[in-house]
Amino acid sequence: MTIVAPEPDERAFLEPRWPIVATLGFFVLVSIVLRIAVPERSSLGPVWLVPAVEIGLLLVLLAADPARVSGHRRWLRRLAIALVSLLACAALASTVELIVDLVEGAKVTDSASSLLASGAVIWLGNVLVFSLFYWLLDSGGPLARYRGDRPYPDFAFTQHMSPELSPPGWRTQYADYLILALTTSTAFSPTDVMPMARWAKLTLSLQSLIALTVVGLVIARAVNVFA
Repeated sequence: MTIVAPEPDERAFLEPRWPIVATLGFFVLVSIVLRIAVPERSSLGPVWLVPAVEIGLLLVLLAADPARVSGHRRWLRRLAIALVSLLACAALASTVELIVDLVEGAKVTDSASSLLASGAVIWLGNVLVFSLFYWLLDSGGPLARYRGDRPYPDFAFTQHMSPELSPPGWRTQYADYLILALTTSTAFSPTDVMPMARWAKLTLSLQSLIALTVVGLVIARAVNVFA
């Protein structure tokens, strides 16, 4: 019997998906707990809308075999990008809504604990959304990075710039992009990663501005409430 060799885009690609699933699951849990603990917090549309999108994205990632990313599964990547885009719209809308609540003095802003909890969830949501965007779009996505389809990366990690510091065959995985998004939201700029593509520079700038706005306004309002 003749065994047909797999096409190049059908080769096995090993990248654990559990960090993404764990991060999404944690955020869904936090969102649900906050909704129960702070019922007066305003929401974007029905209370089930954003958690439903998050759970849908979680199911899409589980449907994609964690040990194989191949050409016939590219529709799952497109669906994942669409769902992340919906989450990005929800995160931006929630940020704007929180700013409006702060300006108008909504009920949630009268309690420092409720305000800090709402701000923390919005801040975490932005970290999650941008980390998924970076992971899905950098250099064409996980499969393109594995195959080396593009000669230049959109993000230059320390291991790219100093190959002697990394093991042979090192590739970025989701945890690297989660750390990138986390440091961008805390330091308001990347720390050990350099954006090379224009879209990467613009996206990092947008994330920094959102994080700075949320942290600055929420902390300032919370201090006034405590005072």
